[in-house]
Amino acid sequence: MQYNFNEIEAKWQKYWAENQTFKAENNSDKEKFYVLDMFPYPSGAGLHVGHPLGYIASDIYARYKRHKGFNVLHPQGYDSFGLPAEQYAIQTGQHPAVTTASNIKTYRRQLDQLGFSFDWSREVRTSSPEYYKWTQWIFIQIFNSWYNKDVDKAEDIASLISIFNTDGNTTVNAVCDDTIEAFSADQWKAFSAVKKQEILLQYRLTYLADTEVNWCPALGTVLANDEIVNGVSERGGHPVIRKKMTQWSMRISAYAQRLLDGLAKIDWPQPLKDSQTNWIGRSEGASAVFKVNGHDAVVDVFTTRPDTIFGVSFMTLAPEHELVSKITTAEQKEAVENYIQATAKRSERDRMADVKTITGAFTGAYAEHPFTKEPVPIWIGDYVLAGYGTGAVMSVPCGDQRDYDFAKHFNIPIPNIFEGIDISEEAYADKDKTVIANSDFLNGLPYKKAVKRAIFELEKLGQGEGKINYRLRDAVFSRQRYWGEPFPVYYIDGMPQMIEAEHLPIKLPEVEKYLPTETGEPPLGNAEVWAWDILTNKVVHNSEINNSTVFPLELNTMPGWAGSSQYFNRYMDPENSEEIFSQKAINYWQDVDLYIGGSEHATGHLLYSRFWQKFMFDKGLVPKDEFAKKLINQGMITGTSAFVCRWDYVVNGDAEILRFPVFVSSNLAQRMEKESLFLEDLIKNYDVIRARIMDKHEGNRDEKGIIKITDSPKSITKIHSDVSLVNSSDELDIEGFKKWRSEYADAIFITEDDRTFKVSREVEKMSKSKYNVVNPDAICEEYGADSLRLYEMFLGPLEQSKPWNTAGITGTHSFLKKLWRQFHTAENASFMVSEEEPSKESWKTLHKTIKKVEEDIENFSFNTSVSTFMICVNELSAQKCVSRQILEPLAILVSPYAPHIAEELWHKLGHTESIATAPFPKFEGKYLVESSKEYPISFNGKMKFTMELSLELSKDEIEAAVMANEKTQQQLQGREPKKVIVVPGKIVNIVG
Repeated sequence: MQYNFNEIEAKWQKYWAENQTFKAENNSDKEKFYVLDMFPYPSGAGLHVGHPLGYIASDIYARYKRHKGFNVLHPQGYDSFGLPAEQYAIQTGQHPAVTTASNIKTYRRQLDQLGFSFDWSREVRTSSPEYYKWTQWIFIQIFNSWYNKDVDKAEDIASLISIFNTDGNTTVNAVCDDTIEAFSADQWKAFSAVKKQEILLQYRLTYLADTEVNWCPALGTVLANDEIVNGVSERGGHPVIRKKMTQWSMRISAYAQRLLDGLAKIDWPQPLKDSQTNWIGRSEGASAVFKVNGHDAVVDVFTTRPDTIFGVSFMTLAPEHELVSKITTAEQKEAVENYIQATAKRSERDRMADVKTITGAFTGAYAEHPFTKEPVPIWIGDYVLAGYGTGAVMSVPCGDQRDYDFAKHFNIPIPNIFEGIDISEEAYADKDKTVIANSDFLNGLPYKKAVKRAIFELEKLGQGEGKINYRLRDAVFSRQRYWGEPFPVYYIDGMPQMIEAEHLPIKLPEVEKYLPTETGEPPLGNAEVWAWDILTNKVVHNSEINNSTVFPLELNTMPGWAGSSQYFNRYMDPENSEEIFSQKAINYWQDVDLYIGGSEHATGHLLYSRFWQKFMFDKGLVPKDEFAKKLINQGMITGTSAFVCRWDYVVNGDAEILRFPVFVSSNLAQRMEKESLFLEDLIKNYDVIRARIMDKHEGNRDEKGIIKITDSPKSITKIHSDVSLVNSSDELDIEGFKKWRSEYADAIFITEDDRTFKVSREVEKMSKSKYNVVNPDAICEEYGADSLRLYEMFLGPLEQSKPWNTAGITGTHSFLKKLWRQFHTAENASFMVSEEEPSKESWKTLHKTIKKVEEDIENFSFNTSVSTFMICVNELSAQKCVSRQILEPLAILVSPYAPHIAEELWHKLGHTESIATAPFPKFEGKYLVESSKEYPISFNGKMKFTMELSLELSKDEIEAAVMANEKTQQQLQGREPKKVIVVPGKIVNIVG
């Protein structure tokens, strides 16, 4: 019987599904082990071979743990809300639910064909009302909570109201808005209902506020910082501007220190921990208050260097700072407004990263220095961010390079407050070697003493205090999208009200258009049935809002990270319609033991999930305040992209004129750039090409009727080509390319002398957007899923990036065929396993394999396991081993990596239950203990033959045995040796 992998894999995938082989129980006498993958977003293009890398690794570990006797939870689902489905709906008119369901069907088929041991009975979809009911429920819990700093945890808002009723707010130690006004208990009781709600919003852990956001007009939505790359949206590459909007926010900043402290007790990659540490950004320093001259206003700043306060020569506000419009003078108003408008087009990340571009505008206003009382000019500059600190800095150019460069650019004085330091060329930032000068009471003090003294003096003035600051900002939780979780919120008198939990879920309404309304409202503004009747507790038609019991519902939806912030807990009890999960389930599974996913989620999903988990821990809903004990970031699989080189010429000096595309073969393009050659220097038929170009630009003649074509040796632009259009010799299928990119149907392709058109190659992340993906369907069809699984692991260490090369898969495929032959006769390929006792060599081969594979799996060194399997089968083949005692445990060892072939061999071995339930083979060291040694027997240092001798022999016994050997006598030819050197366990050397 031949190794028919397609038939075998289909057979066992069907078996696993029908028998629910991998279904986990919520109550078991076995020890639990929870293995989790970051669940996929189901895009229309399906999986490529880079996607399963982490899934294969987690599946190996999950299967291994089952073999080890654990009750393993290994679930899977879909992060199915999001912008791509909505953008597709806008383009095609198809409802996102329809395209999402279709995409999920494709993903499920592809995941199943790879043989993953997922417990599909626990599948979740974030876009399912049965799932997002509980996302809405958690939102309500967060809304109804505040953060009590005295006990360092979230508490029910009712406890805060109780304090207000008895003591007012003067004794409350809470994380809250900075603009809280003090009030007594009597004042609280006298406030109107709306006023009380406004005050409570300043304390709630989720709240409404006017927030500076990243607004993408083309997408019609707010984007998170991690959704912006190089100042444009990651999705589509559209411009992003800064804009103030009323948004829901999550008070994640309340948990800043706990999020930092929690990193010490989880086994996550150190680079990822460092990313979160830097993102949270804890810093110690002081707050300082500068009064604004001529205004009833102050500028609050946070500084880590209060010791340098006498070096302040100007102040810089973020362009979005609320004071800017109030303090800017009439003379400076136009310049300031123009600058603010220009800054709004740059993302926060761009502004932080760009240290070379120096821009700013003077407001015309001045602040008063707290100690010298001298006027300090107030500027605005985009290197200061409204979302970091107070959105204002006291600029000390002698001690900060950005302030220094700003001051130099705008001719602002740079006073030197450092003793013995030259600042003529750059700022001085070595605080540990600082001795303060020209600073009144700080003169002569080193850094640490100067900091303490400056804080003391600021507190004495009532214009500052010592403070710990965090870079972490509250997370904006609103998106102007349709395809997301609806908020369980309606509004009375402009104040948000929560819909009671028993009426959840609030389902997405139907809309005809997925773009924002003509008046700029989010897409839900297009819904006709989107109002809440508090009498019937139902969603009703908008026309009923004028009734006394019907009120408008929230038009924004939740962001993508909402649904992924608790899915790992919901997996524990996904069918529960009465509660988010039972306490029995959560107390059994506790937390995730192994989580595998990408490092790109470090400051997004992985930070927000930790925040939600800590909140749920505070509320007594979960037993652990960290959701995942161990995290591994798998590396990416890279693809070899293909690029066609476009020659960009100019017509009549105007680079904006639409160019008729001309593509140049890669070798010619490289020569143009390296040797600074023009195209006409390289090709014989340049005049023909030029005539065709001029014909295409007939309508672009200048006023004299001339068409002038100019180019440059550097005028080459590389454009991605689909790798499927390129052969192994890097030759492009030109006609296929023209059909694929219709805008290039009439393009000219300048080929090599042999009439081939070469592309250039570059290794990049495998991505649909780079057209360098390899479809796993084709790989599974040609080589099988087991070959693919082994190959992806064999490519290299799990955490490292690895290049894909389809040709390389033949190696793992050949190994599986050899493994198959190990269990079958050579003559007629019939199954052949004997009951005979294995040889000593076969036992040794098996147990060194058991030892190595177990060590590799525990250390996540899956690539070396694949090598070990190959060595093992080679040795067993050479030993002609067909013993059940060896081959049966070998099938189990291989099973986590290549489960289909292992199941088939296990079945042929006579077992009726799945191999998944078989115990993992136990390593026995006795089989690796050597009882004899093959000694090299040398004469005058040259080895002549070998002898197998017991390791228990003494030195004299070894010498006697060697001397008695016929071969020794032949070498000596009757001579007596001068000396016999014996090193037990190593060598024998006879000196003649």
